[in-house]
Amino acid sequence: MDKKELRQLIAQYKQNYSAAQKAGWSSSLFQKLENHPLFLQAHTILLYHSLPDEVQTHKFIKRWHPHKRIVLPLVKGDELELRYYEGEDSLQTGVFGIKEPTGSLVENLHEIELSIIPGVAFDRSGNRLGHGKGYYDRTLARLQAYRIGVCFQFQLFPHIPVEATDLPMDEVWTEQGCVFSGTQCSR
Repeated sequence: MDKKELRQLIAQYKQNYSAAQKAGWSSSLFQKLENHPLFLQAHTILLYHSLPDEVQTHKFIKRWHPHKRIVLPLVKGDELELRYYEGEDSLQTGVFGIKEPTGSLVENLHEIELSIIPGVAFDRSGNRLGHGKGYYDRTLARLQAYRIGVCFQFQLFPHIPVEATDLPMDEVWTEQGCVFSGTQCSR
């Protein structure tokens, strides 16, 4: 199956589940992930402001914003610009209908210690299938942060097609917990 077919298949799968199911799975995933040693240690974390069909981050961002520096991406041309999340009032609707941060620009990318990244699909080797624009691959190549991909269990495949520019995740998590790690899952 090529990338386009896999994206279409996942879009069909997503229609089989209610918003309440996806919210419950998201909550379960983040309840597990917030006990990860790297999450507990990290001061600055790259997250994303989720779309309705993605692993839901809104409550997680609000919960941890008082305790950690949360960084969110916004689309600027062909790149992602990284800005600090400064509260719900600092979000505006941007490209693709995604709420994007208006907070201050992250000047030192090396201060981001952990990246929590969405994907259309992941495989059990840590490979990620995005939407095909390459935004995250180009951005993650500039960071030294540990990469954790998050998805629903139905978005996990034994193998997905990859190209040389596709960056693998260090770990992949679903509502069931860690399903891939380059070393061993930290549950």
